Amino acid sequence: MRYSKWDSKAKNANDGLAPGHRVVTTVISQLGLDKYSVPFNESTNPLFYLRTKNLYLNSVSSTNPAPYNVDHFGAAASPDQGFSIVEGLSVTSTTGPQTRAEWDAFYQNGRITEELPETSIFQKGDALKDIGYWNLMYDQLGSEGFSYSSDGNGYSSNVINWNAAVAFEANNEFTPGNQYSTITTGYSGMFNALFDAVEKLAGEKGVHFKYVPDTRLRSIVKKATLIHYTYATREKPWAKAGASTTNAAWLAMPRYSVELVAQANRFESADGLDVLNDRKVTLYLESTILQPSYKVGMFFDTQWWLSATYPAQLISYVVTDDVILQLKKDGFPDKYLKSLPTIIGTPFTPADALIQAVQNLTLERLSVVQENQLLAAALRYTIGPSVTDTPIRQTVYFGNNAQNQGGDRIYGMLASYDDETFTSFWQELELGPGEQRHIPISEDTQPLQGPRKVPPKMVKMLRKQLAELHYGPNSDYTYVPAPKEAAYMDWSLPPFNAGYHAWAAHYDIADVQQKTRKPSQLIKGADADIFIVGEAYSNDQAWVEGAYCTAESVLNDFFDIEPIIDNTHYPFICRSK
Repeated sequence: MRYSKWDSKAKNANDGLAPGHRVVTTVISQLGLDKYSVPFNESTNPLFYLRTKNLYLNSVSSTNPAPYNVDHFGAAASPDQGFSIVEGLSVTSTTGPQTRAEWDAFYQNGRITEELPETSIFQKGDALKDIGYWNLMYDQLGSEGFSYSSDGNGYSSNVINWNAAVAFEANNEFTPGNQYSTITTGYSGMFNALFDAVEKLAGEKGVHFKYVPDTRLRSIVKKATLIHYTYATREKPWAKAGASTTNAAWLAMPRYSVELVAQANRFESADGLDVLNDRKVTLYLESTILQPSYKVGMFFDTQWWLSATYPAQLISYVVTDDVILQLKKDGFPDKYLKSLPTIIGTPFTPADALIQAVQNLTLERLSVVQENQLLAAALRYTIGPSVTDTPIRQTVYFGNNAQNQGGDRIYGMLASYDDETFTSFWQELELGPGEQRHIPISEDTQPLQGPRKVPPKMVKMLRKQLAELHYGPNSDYTYVPAPKEAAYMDWSLPPFNAGYHAWAAHYDIADVQQKTRKPSQLIKGADADIFIVGEAYSNDQAWVEGAYCTAESVLNDFFDIEPIIDNTHYPFICRSK
């Protein structure tokens, strides 16, 4: 897991253009976890394996195109070029929305502004929120252009038929070279620290804090002035185990989980206000698309992917404020130091690219000593990823993951990071020949239980596809060593049925965000303090930032809690017209 770090001390930190996940960054800081924050950068020259051809992004050219028959020589460019072409129908680097608030308005009002030929399905003036992104990409790029963008970007979830207006902005975040951070305790370390902080604060304030694990919300309605709910146990998730009341209820859960709660009252008359089964509420709940996800982690004695026929390109060079400080200590000339801020945050690969960029700024050659100082200070290791059209889809590299960094080395790899239709490919390999399924998939709650060991057949299939990626087509699976350990997580299973979510077309997502967080607003004359928060109905789907922002908006707007940050130019959720 990663986040886009926000520089809260920068001069423009609170304006509309400052980048970063502001709430996640603030929570990490306030919990004292900054010391665990490390770069989580993406390679500027990722490895691809597409239609049985191995190639690197920097090698794609008119003489070495990707294996796709894309119109207008599109296979000679990056697969992300397709996203830029489609976005250019309404937005360019100098026109269109630039700030978070401006994008909010675009989601509601954005239209195609380019004149298009009569042969195009969509035309100038068409509202983008009412167009499926897959439909639009196919219309503008053709079959081969769409396939290249779809295969080469690594995320099937990015090119489904979701809300085109939102897709324009969201897909800007998934380009090679983007800079992210993570925490070395694991992303769950933030949630553990947050739980501990809440528990401690409750004790200090004399608040009774009761945590009840292995229990699920079964149904919920409002009667008179109270919220009435029933609950069930993990052992019998559908049977009523008890009932209670509360003044206010927060459903911190995604779409499918909310629908499971609604099901308890769906086919019988509820005694009270049944908010979740109101027709308008159901309509708004369906505004977000479930996106299943599957991940497989593997651990090895060696980083074999660095010495393969097609090694992962994991080294890049990035100038940061810390790099400039180090160079200053090294005695780097002031005239060079003054020029470096203009390329802060820009990743360079290979090393010569950074050296050339600095020399272009100063119009002078660096000495050998200065080159070595610059490269040593700016060196960064990336996660990859490598991208393929085979079912592993993306492979991410994590280096030495041993808890004892001074002991035996254990090199981690996310061998498969895929979503949408590819999840079923791996699900069928969980059981081998001669094995029958004994647990209904509808009752398999692996996301609540944690990773499972990868069975031998799946390990062999993973090795086969990894060999193709790093050694070429038809490579023997034995080219990839057997892992020390391997585990998988299937996020397509209950109670979430998705790893993340996307906005559907034909919805005003600003209105949905405003109303879904307190769904009784959709029912004429009703008022029930039942709230829904999480990334599914947020402005930052697929990110923890979205979950935090929806929760923050409820605290601010319904409980009069002071915002955790200045949100003048950083609206937590879309503002209505």
